[in-house]
Parts: sequence; C-alpha cells; structure tokens
Amino acid sequence: MKYFHRLSAFLLLLIVLIFPLPAIAGSSSSVTPSTFSELDFKNKDFSGKVLQSVDFAKVDLEEANFSNADIRGAVFNASNLAHANLSGADFSYGFGYLTNFDGADLTNANFQESILSFSTFKDAKIDGTDFSFAVLEKWQVKQLCENAVGVNPQTGVDTRESLGCR
Repeated sequence: MKYFHRLSAFLLLLIVLIFPLPAIAGSSSSVTPSTFSELDFKNKDFSGKVLQSVDFAKVDLEEANFSNADIRGAVFNASNLAHANLSGADFSYGFGYLTNFDGADLTNANFQESILSFSTFKDAKIDGTDFSFAVLEKWQVKQLCENAVGVNPQTGVDTRESLGCR
C-alpha cells in the first residue's frame, strides 16, 4: 500500500511537470509574489507565517526560521535550507526536490505526503517529525532513520514508523 501511494505521488508529479496549469493574469498592484527564485534569504524570519503553495526556486534559505509556519504545498526546488529552523512547521503535500536540509531542525514538523526526492538531511534533527507517505529514496530513508526519534504531537505518528525504519 505504501508503494502504491509513493507511485501515485510520483505519477502525479510527472503529470504536473509535463502539463502545467495555465497562468492567470492580474494587475501588479493586486498580485502578491508567490514565487521567489535565485534570491538570498539567509537568516530570514518566516516563523508563524502562512506561506501555502509558495514557490522557492533556487533560493538560499540557510539558517532561515520557518518555525510553526504553514508551508503546506510549498515548493523548495533546489533550495538551500541548511541549518534552517522548521520546528513545528506544516510542510504536508510539499515539494522539496534537490533541497539541502542538512543540519536543519525539523522537530515536530509535518512532512506528510511531501515529495522529497534527492534532498539531503545530513545531521538534521528529526525528533517527532512525521514523514507518513512522503516520497523518499531508500538512501534518504536510511540517512533519516539514523536520527529518527519521537512522536509528532499534532498527528500522533511515531517518526520511525512514518519512515518505515527497521
């Protein structure tokens, strides 16, 4: 069943990448930026912010603070989140392709059903992090299982169980 969910998520990703939704025009005064690309947001404070479906493409977010932020459905494509604080953040249904989470604090974060292909998590703190149905490669799961402990206080899911650690 877990394999089926991962395969479904991967196929959905391929469909979205091949057939993107058309853009809707609007006046520049009424449109707020939802895409950040090739920008430097080192040490930026996004704590507690609602950033649903925001697109961070090739953005340097090293040591940024996303604690308790609502980043559901957000995209971190080839971004740097090294040593960032994502404690308590909700990144469910998000997309983190080729993203650096090395040394990040992911304590009690929610990564349910996120696509995290080819991202790195070296020395990331994953105490109480929920990875249920997240799309991860075997080498990522092995890397994450080395430090996986705790139970997510919002979802009640054990971190090791959400990763399928043995």
